[in-house]
Order: sequence, then structure tokens, then C-alpha cells
Amino acid sequence: MIVGRLIGSIWATRKYDELSGMKLMRVEVIAGDEAGKQLICVDTISAGVGDRVIVTTGASAYLFVRDEFQKNVPVDAVIVGIIDEDVNL
Repeated sequence: MIVGRLIGSIWATRKYDELSGMKLMRVEVIAGDEAGKQLICVDTISAGVGDRVIVTTGASAYLFVRDEFQKNVPVDAVIVGIIDEDVNL
């Protein structure tokens, strides 16, 4: 999983039909070796710009969208959580 911050929306006038109705967001990775990298993610939880989020990628993202929305969509990154606070254990 990846920790990131939402930095904007992505608008596409033409896209794969099965992506219709899915909100696409631009996320900047803020933790780990990939910090600074940006991803385009499907937003499944209505997060807002500036929110810190949890992103899953790869097969996990594809399977999440397939199971949640019953769509066979070429998705590689999905926002699955909003971080309220960090807790150091």
C-alpha cells in the first residue's frame, strides 16, 4: 500500500467506456522510497484534494474495482482509505 496526498482531479473527455462514472484523481506519494512520484488513481471513497490517502496498486486495485463495481476495467491504482491521523506504535 502507498501513502499519498490528493493533489488534483483528472478530467478525460474520452476514455474507456467502463471507466464512465469513476472519479480519477492525481495522487503524490508522500512516504517511502517513491516519495514525490505521482499516480492517477480511481477514487472509490470520495476523498478531496489535500486529503492524505491510502492507495493500493496492481492486481489488488484491479480486483477491488472488479468486485466492488462489477466492471472489468484496466485499473492499476485505487484510493481505498483516508488517513485521519498517524499513530506511531
